[in-house]
Amino acid sequence: MQTLVSMAKKNLRSSSMIIALVFIMLLFQILTEGILLKPLNVTNLILQNSYILVLAIGMVLVIITGHIDLSVGSIAAFVGAIAGILIVTYHVSTPLAIIISLLIGAIIGAWQGFWIAYVKIPAFIVTLAGMLLFRGLTMVVLQGQSIAPFPKSFQGMSSGFIPDLFGGGEIHLLTIVIGVVLSVILIFTELKNRRTQLKYQFDVSPTSVFVAKLAVLVAILLVFSYVLSTYNGIPNILIILALLILIYTFVMRKTIVGRHIYAIGGNEKAAQLSGVKTKKVTFWVFVNMGVLSALSGLIFAARLNAATPKAGNLFELDAIAACFIGGASAYGGIGTVPGAIIGGLVMGVMNNGMSLIGLGIDWQQAIKGLVLLAAVAFDIYNKNKAS
Repeated sequence: MQTLVSMAKKNLRSSSMIIALVFIMLLFQILTEGILLKPLNVTNLILQNSYILVLAIGMVLVIITGHIDLSVGSIAAFVGAIAGILIVTYHVSTPLAIIISLLIGAIIGAWQGFWIAYVKIPAFIVTLAGMLLFRGLTMVVLQGQSIAPFPKSFQGMSSGFIPDLFGGGEIHLLTIVIGVVLSVILIFTELKNRRTQLKYQFDVSPTSVFVAKLAVLVAILLVFSYVLSTYNGIPNILIILALLILIYTFVMRKTIVGRHIYAIGGNEKAAQLSGVKTKKVTFWVFVNMGVLSALSGLIFAARLNAATPKAGNLFELDAIAACFIGGASAYGGIGTVPGAIIGGLVMGVMNNGMSLIGLGIDWQQAIKGLVLLAAVAFDIYNKNKAS
């Protein structure tokens, strides 16, 4: 029992958000009389929150370095407008238009990263200016009008599904197969990590706790796969999100670049004296944020099937809230990609659940504000307690 208590205290910040997500899902499952977790609504949850989750992945890196980016929503709108002009007006092929749009996002990120990293203008000021600049450019480019419709090849990025190679009929068999394969990979990975930790005499959880945790994770994965299989299967956007989560989690946990990003957020001067090229790392963090903002804009435009001047409105606040709710510290140096995803899911489930029970947008905004405040207050409480 003491071991369980010590583990809970050690992982309080991350485990508390997972528990909160489960509690919120169960609460709205009851309040909506079972609608929340129906296959159609689960798929809608993924599609509706995909662009925010993409932004959250990039935003958590920015926050870990001790900065903030207020321009991501405007960049998403601007890049979506450019994509609309390229694809709809000039009939540029979808793959080429996507590449050009991502390059524009990288250039915008480099522009802002230069002022922040090398000129040392605070990120709040630079990105606030970027928010106004690119929102204005979006209006100029679109001339206040929406551009639509996009071709099916572009829409499929956000609203398409992986075809069932097995032809399962009502059940999408390929989704079931993928769920089983991922479960096997998860089991082998966890066992391998545990053996490595035991080999080097690291502290590990008791065998019973490890088995129970693994069983729960596998059960969730299999149930999730089954739920998706009873509708249209795995959405294309879920594959994109999964790849981004895996890549960025690996970079932040296993590479020198990830360690340098954490070092800068922990103590920039100490990191610089230790040989970390702080300016270069900060610059590339904002380039990365620009690319992911562009990707988010493309996903949103594809889902909406239109490039509109109002796109990206308040995206930056949802992305920032997702990071803080998911465990990122307001002081920098702390945060994880999975945590940001969990935070984004908390916000997404709350939005969806409150809409399903008919709660007005005014109360939705108020409740989301309180949740964000509570998350940051909890972070500060933990920091003060630790010190």
